[in-house]
Amino acid sequence: MKILLVEDDNTTGNYIIKGLASAGHTVDWVKDGRDALAAGLDGGYDVAVVDRMIPGLDGLNLVKSMRAASIRVPILFLTAMSGVDDRVEGLEAGGDDYLVKPFAFSELTARINALVRRPPIATEKTRLRVGDLEMDLVTRTTSRAGQRIDLLPREFSLLELLMRNEGRILTKTMFLEKIWNFNFDPQSSVVETHISRLRAKIDKPFDQPLLHTVKNTGYTLHARR
Repeated sequence: MKILLVEDDNTTGNYIIKGLASAGHTVDWVKDGRDALAAGLDGGYDVAVVDRMIPGLDGLNLVKSMRAASIRVPILFLTAMSGVDDRVEGLEAGGDDYLVKPFAFSELTARINALVRRPPIATEKTRLRVGDLEMDLVTRTTSRAGQRIDLLPREFSLLELLMRNEGRILTKTMFLEKIWNFNFDPQSSVVETHISRLRAKIDKPFDQPLLHTVKNTGYTLHARR
């Protein structure tokens, strides 16, 4: 395998490289997060092993940046940050596995092998469409019937969630969880306010509504049936 190792500690890095090389693998070792991102963009890796506490760009933001750039290489966090919240952060950022230091080399190789055996991650959609409403996730633009619609960041996230769940009813709680991360009181009218603003932009200028209110339940987005 060709492996990207992101580790700034010389002792740990040399130990890992020696073990992986003896198993016949090729390892590119970088010590800085920005250099690691550049290496990841070049591609060709079967797996990446990433420490969280590295200079330049910390491991967590490195992985977020890699995923945002559609780099789908399997990623194993290898770090001394061992708390449950740390593990959750790593996996939520886009890591595929999490191993805490100090570690047994046999477990490291077993986890690397397990990641490589997993089926390839399907290519994520970069464009969403519901009726004549289109969203480009790369350029972060939205249009309906060929007419550009300017959305604020939170409105864009709200609409993206609705479009990804076309035809499904999403509750207020779901929006608070996915978009606001529970930072608002559930009794707040923040969801209703943003839905109203979104509806004014994607529906009011057009003949057919796409955003529908389901009384006492939530909201759904779908074209005329």
